[in-house]
Amino acid sequence: MASIPLKKNKNKADAGKAGSFFSQWGMFFRQFVRHPGMIGSVIPSSATLVDRMLDQVDWHDTRLFVEYGPGVGTFTRSILDRLPTDGTLLAIDLNLDFVAYLEAKIDDPRLRVVHGSAADVRRFIKEAGHYQADYVLSGIPFSTLPEGVGESICAETRSALRPGGAFLIYQYSRYVLRLLNPLFGDVSDSLEWRNIPPCRMIRAVRREALAQAA
Repeated sequence: MASIPLKKNKNKADAGKAGSFFSQWGMFFRQFVRHPGMIGSVIPSSATLVDRMLDQVDWHDTRLFVEYGPGVGTFTRSILDRLPTDGTLLAIDLNLDFVAYLEAKIDDPRLRVVHGSAADVRRFIKEAGHYQADYVLSGIPFSTLPEGVGESICAETRSALRPGGAFLIYQYSRYVLRLLNPLFGDVSDSLEWRNIPPCRMIRAVRREALAQAA
């Protein structure tokens, strides 16, 4: 007899997961239609892309992780799953609807969601009580940003990272490489095919020698 309520509960849980997925996708699609230049793709990142991007992180020593353009939290939830209990995730988004969505849907004391530009990352880090970030993750479509904005974001990110910290970027264009190469001492680029569309995975590391010269 106990199997009957358990099955009902499972069905409710499955229905809840399905409802959550469609709620996220609906929000994501609506914002893409309204602001196509601010969102890289109409389809959220695949689980494979999320895992491959986050596998590059040394989570044990991560105290401050910054995410640009978290959207509906496709990466945000996976970051929190990996982040140490004493770590902080600072999520920065220009879209107020996404900010409100994340604040309503994710209840985690390690998450700090702010409304603003990634170009102001150093101010947001200071307001969060930190000095520099260990990692910055970005899905911002740099190729569609207004002139000068991409350069400003990359320069501010380099300054916001600790020496040895990494700027992790997922993009559908290689445009951002021309912004990163003059600033970072170590830039790598690879392609993840198991995503729609296939996505570039870029890693730029702030080397200490360049940091001291800056």
